[in-house]
Amino acid sequence: MRGIGWAALALLALGGCSMGASEADGPTLATDGVTDAMLAAGNGDEWLTYGGDYDEQRFSPLKQISDANVGELGLAWSADLDTARGQEATPLMHDGVLYISTAWSMVKAYDARTGALKWAYDPEVPRSKLVEVCCDAVNRGVALYGDKLYVATLDGRLVALNQKTGKVVWDKLTIPEGSQMAITGAPRIVKGMVLIGSAGAEYFTRGYLAAFDAQSGKELWRFYTVPGDPSKGFENEAMEKAAKTWSGDWWKRGGGGTVWDSITYDAKTDLIYFGTANAEPWNPAHRNTDGAGDSLYTASIVAVKPATGEYVWHFQETPEDRWDFDSNQQITVTDLTIDGKQRRVVMHAPKNGFFYVLDAATGKFISGRPFVDGINWASGLDPVTGKPKVNPEAKYEVTGKPFVGVPGAVGAHSWSPMSYSPTTGLVYIPTNNTPQYYMGDPDWEPGTTGFQLGLDVSGGNFPADKATRAAIKAGLNGALVAFDPVAGKVKWKVPQTSPTNGGTLATAGNLVFQGTSTGQFKAYTADTGKELWSFATQTGVLAAPMTYAIDGEQYVAVLVGWGGVWDVSAGKLGGGITPNVSRLLVFKLGAKGSLPPLKPTPALVLDPPAPSGTPQQVALGEKLYSNSCSVCHGVSAVSGALNPDLRHSSTLGKKDLWQQVVHDGLLADNGMVAWKDQFSRDEIEAIRVYVLKRANEDKALEK
Repeated sequence: MRGIGWAALALLALGGCSMGASEADGPTLATDGVTDAMLAAGNGDEWLTYGGDYDEQRFSPLKQISDANVGELGLAWSADLDTARGQEATPLMHDGVLYISTAWSMVKAYDARTGALKWAYDPEVPRSKLVEVCCDAVNRGVALYGDKLYVATLDGRLVALNQKTGKVVWDKLTIPEGSQMAITGAPRIVKGMVLIGSAGAEYFTRGYLAAFDAQSGKELWRFYTVPGDPSKGFENEAMEKAAKTWSGDWWKRGGGGTVWDSITYDAKTDLIYFGTANAEPWNPAHRNTDGAGDSLYTASIVAVKPATGEYVWHFQETPEDRWDFDSNQQITVTDLTIDGKQRRVVMHAPKNGFFYVLDAATGKFISGRPFVDGINWASGLDPVTGKPKVNPEAKYEVTGKPFVGVPGAVGAHSWSPMSYSPTTGLVYIPTNNTPQYYMGDPDWEPGTTGFQLGLDVSGGNFPADKATRAAIKAGLNGALVAFDPVAGKVKWKVPQTSPTNGGTLATAGNLVFQGTSTGQFKAYTADTGKELWSFATQTGVLAAPMTYAIDGEQYVAVLVGWGGVWDVSAGKLGGGITPNVSRLLVFKLGAKGSLPPLKPTPALVLDPPAPSGTPQQVALGEKLYSNSCSVCHGVSAVSGALNPDLRHSSTLGKKDLWQQVVHDGLLADNGMVAWKDQFSRDEIEAIRVYVLKRANEDKALEK
């Protein structure tokens, strides 16, 4: 999912019911509490599912708070959270209770009027799991059904809790035992089933979407997104067809295609749509070793039947993906009038920078237009098929040359949810401008720890030059984009100084709400993009807001707390940094609440030992660090706000202690697991020598 080495420019089956599910013996539907009818209705007073309704529009009909009075919005209450990692969840509200998940998959329930804590649950995820997680220990939300709440944990479990008490009803491991998969996404409820996939397409994993009985946790079906070992036979016809788009022994490396976020149910077509991640490894030279292939069903939208998980259609947005252009971004369903006819459509803004409109029943391509500027990996899309016209220079494994891609692996749009307003007909997309350096590594060998990409991204490191770094930072930014899906054009745009800003919420009050990575929660007019209101959050905002009403009074809630992909991989060099202050903020008209003063963060002064080692060690260390360590500790050894900055490490001048930490896993309980199966002691020493060199270079820049 996540890019590293930032550019110097900046039997479980598809038709298959592995557990014997059928329409006759399917799950029991809830008749009390949160029911299917309530989820389908999308009652504006409550927010019952991740995207607000089945269609994942993130649009609220509430309009007490409007463009005429949003300036009177104030803080009603706030709650500090007990985890200092990135916060990405959308709260849910039912029966006067606000439910959230936080980093490390913890869950809390609050009185939605007053903020009084009702209960809290900690699944006790092992901190060592962090090495198998792409982008921080985040969680995007919970699901409600009947009298239960469901949360998917970072270590791969699906847990059902009692809504009233937070007590565990059942707890089921959903990922293969011992795998490098994780779960960061929010479960979805469809017809008495809990749907969840997993993350992990930078590791050797095989993606899937699975359905579990909401009452018992029994697995009902599992749709794999990539084919497995042909010698063992295929689960179904769809996997057999997909295998023809792969070559070599791809299954030994898993294939990727994980379903780590987007899951949408459309009651009108009675189909489940979900997005899939990149193929694994990223570099096709180490995946399709006998020739080119599209690598289905990676980087695609797939539609299946809810009763059985049976394949219906797919649309691959980025065939043979080599740039980490996941299609896991939110999938929104609506009715649009196109060429004078009303059509049921799927709308999607994936990482690759093109906005897709597809027929919801068939997956047929209707249109695809850029929603960001500067796309250079493809010149456009075929107007009939929607297949990208790939720039030959973008195939770095063919040219043997570096390619600086726009967008990069962070994506023109990543997981941060977009919203759609039926009132304005516009889609509100948090966009990123983060170029990426790609270079194939012909000498790459599969390992066992950390990312397995088949790349050498060390050429994308930031130089030790103030002017160049300043120019790079200026070129890394984002925007809030209002996109017209019928006209295929950007209606308005609000430039932002940093990428990876928060998700959006659209309301009938002609408003769009969004938080920013630089610490503001803002409201804009939905029709023109005029900024009307702003609140200083003291920390970056990644999550999407939601809104609800109690006793006729409308509230807006958002989780704040900096972290995620941009902090852990790009760090301070990636265009700025904000502290992590994790909180739940709730607003209403006329409220006068305020946040406590922000505690100052002491500045760290670089004072490393003198550089040592040979040029050969430094070069080796730079390659190893860039391709593995930068995933958590930042490009060019400059970290963000969450993970340790190794330039300041007390182990940097102590060879033996460095080996104990990196080779032996002395700090495994803190998330720094042993790398002895990936690197030799000599290689680990080379990494230390490189970080030591970087620390001294940056110390010189501070003078």
